[in-house]
Amino acid sequence: MRREWEAAHAVTEELVEGPPSRRANATLTPCPNGNHLWCIGGEFFSEDNRAYFYNDVFRYSPEKDEWRKFVSPTCPGPRSAHAVVGSPVGGGKLFLFGGEFSSLNQTTFHHYRDFWCFDISTHSWDRIDTKVMPTARSGHRMAGWKHFIILFGGFYDPGITTRYLNDLWIFDTHEYKWIQVEFRENDPRPSPRSGFSFLPIADGIVLHGGYCKEYVKGKRPIGIMLEDTWFLRMTLNTGEDDVSTPRGLATSSKLKSSSAKSKSPVDVKWERRKRPSTAFAPPLRSGSTMVQWAAKNLSIMFGGVTDEDTNEETLESIFWNDMYSYQLGSDKGKWAFLLLRQPKQRKEKKPAQRQPIKGQKDWGDLDDIDVDAQGSATELDDPILTTPSPRYSAMLAILRNTLYIYGGIFERGSREYTLDDFYLLQLDKMERFVCLKKSDVLIPEGEESSSDSSDGEDGSESSDDNSDEGSNENKAAISVDPGEESPARVIGEAGSQIIYLSFASQISSTDVRPQDTLRSRATAFMGVSRDTTRSEEETISTPLPGETLSTFYTRSREYWAQKARDKIDSRGKMLRKQAFTLAKERYDEYKPVLREVERILAEAGLDEGEIKRAGAGGGKPTGESRSRR
Repeated sequence: MRREWEAAHAVTEELVEGPPSRRANATLTPCPNGNHLWCIGGEFFSEDNRAYFYNDVFRYSPEKDEWRKFVSPTCPGPRSAHAVVGSPVGGGKLFLFGGEFSSLNQTTFHHYRDFWCFDISTHSWDRIDTKVMPTARSGHRMAGWKHFIILFGGFYDPGITTRYLNDLWIFDTHEYKWIQVEFRENDPRPSPRSGFSFLPIADGIVLHGGYCKEYVKGKRPIGIMLEDTWFLRMTLNTGEDDVSTPRGLATSSKLKSSSAKSKSPVDVKWERRKRPSTAFAPPLRSGSTMVQWAAKNLSIMFGGVTDEDTNEETLESIFWNDMYSYQLGSDKGKWAFLLLRQPKQRKEKKPAQRQPIKGQKDWGDLDDIDVDAQGSATELDDPILTTPSPRYSAMLAILRNTLYIYGGIFERGSREYTLDDFYLLQLDKMERFVCLKKSDVLIPEGEESSSDSSDGEDGSESSDDNSDEGSNENKAAISVDPGEESPARVIGEAGSQIIYLSFASQISSTDVRPQDTLRSRATAFMGVSRDTTRSEEETISTPLPGETLSTFYTRSREYWAQKARDKIDSRGKMLRKQAFTLAKERYDEYKPVLREVERILAEAGLDEGEIKRAGAGGGKPTGESRSRR
C-alpha cells in the first residue's frame, strides 16, 4: 500500500524558463509560509477557436527569478476560474475548490465541485471528500480567516442560463468539514455575483464588486458590473450558546453542518459598507483584480474593463491600467488613486498625464517618447511609461511589499488577446514597474472592419465607422500575434472606447447536410441547443441532449397538441395519441445525433448524471464574453 501511494503521489520537479505559457483565469497565490508565488491552472483559447485548460503547478522564487514546475499523477483535473487559498498549517498548504473545464472544441462545458489540498513541503496533492460540501461553480472566491476557509458566490452555467450564487460556506481545517451558513430571510447580505474581491482582515472579510447578469423575461440578459462593498464580521464562538439560539445578534446567521446538534464554530454577520456619494472611488468596472497588502492593511486594485452594454447592437469597452488602494480596516473604507513618483530631474519637461481616465487612453507625453521597431516606449526616465498596458483579469499577488502582475486579457477589434508579460512594483517606493518578462503577444495597431469579414452584415456602416481608426494619435504601439476570435465584431473605435457589434452563431437543423459525419452533426446540434437567439417554438420543438422521449414529450406536450389539432379534428384520447406520434417522429429524427452527443460528453470524462445535466443544458455557457465572468 505504501508503494502504491508513493507511486500515485510521485512528484516531478522541473526548472522552466520564464513564467507559465500564456493563459487566463489561473490563480497566483503567495506562499503562506515562504517567499514564493504559486500559479495553478488556467485556460487559453487559440486563434482556431480551440480551448486548452491546464492543471500544472508553477512556483516562482523572486530571489533567483526562477520558475519551477511540479507534476504529480494525483492532482486536480485541468480547469480555470477556480479558487485557491493558502494556509500556514502543517508546513504550508494550498486549498483549491471548483472551477470550470471545456473540451478542445468547446462542445462540452463542465463545472467542478471537488476540493483539493496541495502540501507545499512535499509538492503533492490530496483530494478531500466530505458528505457536505458546496455545489459546483466557477468565478467564486475563497479567503482564509484563522483556521477557517470561507467560500462565497460564483456562478453555475448548465448552458441555458447562468445562475449566480450568494451562498456562504466555511471549511474547518481542524475538523476537515464544510459548514453552510444559512441566513434569515431579512438578513442583509450581498447579491449573487462572481469575479469579486474577497480579502481577509482581523475581524472578518471584505467583499467588493463583482459581476452578474440580469435576466428579464422576453429580453436579452444584461451584464451588470457591481461596485458595492460588504464586510463579513466574524467572531469565534466560545461554545456557550447553541447554534439554534445565537444571543446578542438579532441578524446573526445560523451555521448548519452534517450534525444537527453541532455548535457553531464562528458567528458571522454581513454589514454593508456605505460610502458617501461625494467620496472618491474608481470608475465602475469588472475584471479588476484586488489583492491584500497586509503590511499596510490595504488592498491594491489594478486594471479592469468597463462595458457599456447600451443596446442589442453595440458594446462599448474601456480597458484600464490604473491602480487604487482601499483601506480594509476602516468601517467606511477609503479609496486612493496610486501614482508612480516622478523623478526630480524631469521638472522642466511637460508633465505626462498620470493615468487614463474614462474614455481616454494615456500613454504619457508622446512628443518625448522614442518608439523602437517593436513598438515599445524606451524613455527610461519616465516611470509612467513602465506601467503595464491596459487589461482585465490580470493575476496579482503581493509578497511582503512587492506587487507582482502576470498576464491578463486585452481586446482589440474583433479579437481577444491573452497576455503573458510579468511585472513587479515595489509598493513602498512606488518608483517604477520592472518588467521581468516582456509579452510575446503582438497586438496590431489597426483592425479589420466587419465589412472585411465573411459575415458581410452591415458592411457599409462598419466601413464608415472605422474610417477614423488610423487618425487617432493617442494609441499605444502595442504588439500582436494572431489572437483568439471574440464573439463580437468591431464596428468602430474612438480613443479607448471600442464599439462592438455582437452576433450569435446560429445553426439550424437544415444546415446539417447528409454528407456530414455523425460527429460533426452532433457538434453542430450542441451548438443549436445552447443558442439562446432561437425562437421559442424552435426551442420547445427540438429535443435536447440528455432528454429521453418521455421527458421531451412532457416538456413539449402543449406544442404537439396544437400541431395535432391542425391535422385532425378530434379531442381527448385521439388528440393525445396524434400529439405523441408527432413528438416521437421528431425525437426519432434526432435520436442518432443525441446518442453521439452522449458519447462526446462521456469522452470528456462526465459520468451518467453529469451527462444528463450538461447535455440537457447544451454544453458551452452563453453570453457575449465568458471572460467577463
